[in-house]
Amino acid sequence: MKGFTRNCISVFFLMFLSLLQQEVKAQNFAFQFYDETFNFSTDASVDIPFDDGLSSASIIQFYNRLNKGNYQPIIQTLTQYKEKKQLNDWFYYQLIRKTAQQISPKEDNYERYTLYKWFLLAKSGYDTKLAIGPSQLLFYVWSDEDIADIPYYLEGGKQMMCLNFHDYKYADYAKDKIIPVKLNVPEATKAFSYKVTQIPDFKPEDYREKQLAFNYRQKAYHFKIKLNADIQAIFKNYPGVTFESYFNIPLSRETYSSLIPYLKHNLKGMSQKKGVDYLMRFTRNAFLYENDEQNFGKEKRLSPEQTLFQEYSDCDDRVALFFYLVKEIYNLPMIALLYPSHITMAVKFDKPIGEAIEYKGEKYSVCEPTPQKKDLKIGQIAPEFQHQNFQVVYQYHPGSINN
Repeated sequence: MKGFTRNCISVFFLMFLSLLQQEVKAQNFAFQFYDETFNFSTDASVDIPFDDGLSSASIIQFYNRLNKGNYQPIIQTLTQYKEKKQLNDWFYYQLIRKTAQQISPKEDNYERYTLYKWFLLAKSGYDTKLAIGPSQLLFYVWSDEDIADIPYYLEGGKQMMCLNFHDYKYADYAKDKIIPVKLNVPEATKAFSYKVTQIPDFKPEDYREKQLAFNYRQKAYHFKIKLNADIQAIFKNYPGVTFESYFNIPLSRETYSSLIPYLKHNLKGMSQKKGVDYLMRFTRNAFLYENDEQNFGKEKRLSPEQTLFQEYSDCDDRVALFFYLVKEIYNLPMIALLYPSHITMAVKFDKPIGEAIEYKGEKYSVCEPTPQKKDLKIGQIAPEFQHQNFQVVYQYHPGSINN
């Protein structure tokens, strides 16, 4: 009986020791993700080294070892958080970037960090690929949207967009030989969307106030709006998307609450025409103008919140902000008019104003939100554009399923 007891104690001790060893092997991580702390855990089975040099064989070996590990809890934590917060794909990728950074810091081993990003996105169901260039590990994702400004290649009719091209500033994607890694992840089947329809919440204390001012009908208006520098970081590597996607990027909650109610208050008692005129002149005159080449050294479209944040902006940025304000406050039909070197917006009122533009049987009045040589009223087109051809690149109709 005593021997039996001793054996039981030994078994329990070994079980306890085994559990203790597993606990030691497990590692807990936590990082700030916008307004919350994101927590996840890993164990030793997903701690895979990558130091044998960059090749298809070393990548496949890394994947096979990681694929045998206990990675499922990480994927479950990520996807459940995505669902809970209703993250768009772009923000889910930011979450994956930060998660991979915790597991394998970018500055310690860039290739290993990239492999974890790729693995986590692939195991989340997205169709991703890896390719090797001259001393480069390139990371691609399938997107069926019209995307500009980033390298891509076609595979089986699918457009594979490069997610990490910005990490290789001097790469020549037209000349460099890129070799895709032949590695299939069965569950990686979904297309990635660059559409941003919801901005995550940030901590209110991370916002700062910015003073804006402009004059309308001999009256000075002063605005104190709340802005967050994290918005700049979110869209730092965001590509060129369609005008439909671009125009419909919303404001964050704090910025919205500091601006839209104030604008609605100022518009009380104004007719619809005067209200739109007020928004047009606010967008035109409350910000300094500078084209993207001077401001950024390249073409760059700013979301409405970025335009509010930046000191300078150009016609693309103001059109997006004006569209957002008119849509949010009046929800009127609009069309975007693209000229060879300019873009502007036209609004459909109950009755057209000035020289109307007819499109699909409806008449729209130009509302110029960008400063011009002449002080343009609603329905007026700048003289230099009056005889130029334009293209309607986006039509907004309230309630339309295409919006």
